[in-house]
Amino acid sequence: MADASPTAPAARSDRRPEAAIVIPLYNEATVIGGVISELLQHFERVICVDDGSTDDSAEVAEAAGARVIRHPHNLGQGAALQTGIAYARVQPGVRYLVTFDADGQHRVVDALAMLDLAEHEQAAIIFGSRFLDDRTKPGLAKKIVLKTAVAVTNLTTGLTLTDAHNGLRVLRVDAAHAVNLKQDRMAHASEIVVQLGKSGLPWREFPVEVLYTDYSKAKGQSLLNSINILVDLVIN
Repeated sequence: MADASPTAPAARSDRRPEAAIVIPLYNEATVIGGVISELLQHFERVICVDDGSTDDSAEVAEAAGARVIRHPHNLGQGAALQTGIAYARVQPGVRYLVTFDADGQHRVVDALAMLDLAEHEQAAIIFGSRFLDDRTKPGLAKKIVLKTAVAVTNLTTGLTLTDAHNGLRVLRVDAAHAVNLKQDRMAHASEIVVQLGKSGLPWREFPVEVLYTDYSKAKGQSLLNSINILVDLVIN
């Protein structure tokens, strides 16, 4: 962990130049500035793809220090993620990409630990899992939906994950080049697992805590997104 010292030089010296954070962004103006500010204490590159937000998310993200790429219209989270991955994986000096949610549910300390694991074990892919320990409290309905989605994804991908739809992932650049998402909306969460599994590259899971905040609950994101994942899995 970087020192929480208030001096700017110390904060900069501990940042990770080899990793780029990729954040799909849509209407998160009230929280994205804080998410980016915390990430920039530990990472040099934060890339937000604003997916046609109708609020000032893009402006807030840019003011906080992120590199912002804009979709003129809302294309869906999968499209935003693909845009960010395609941009980040060709940046000079980038060896790892970290996909990260915009709404404050992911912890920076988990992203750092996953990056360390990838480097130490020479793993190309680290999947974050909220089900490898009991810190995350998703609620019964959401847990059932997510566990069902995991079972379906494992059957179709040949992988044995415990949490196939967690947006916190670390991808080495060679793994990032295996990602070519066509599913614009929530089905991309399964599609990326399929593509990474077909790459044959070494992968691991890592226990993370997902924070279901009052903000995300008020937006109705947690359960709704999980149901959307199941619907898209069936349709696609």
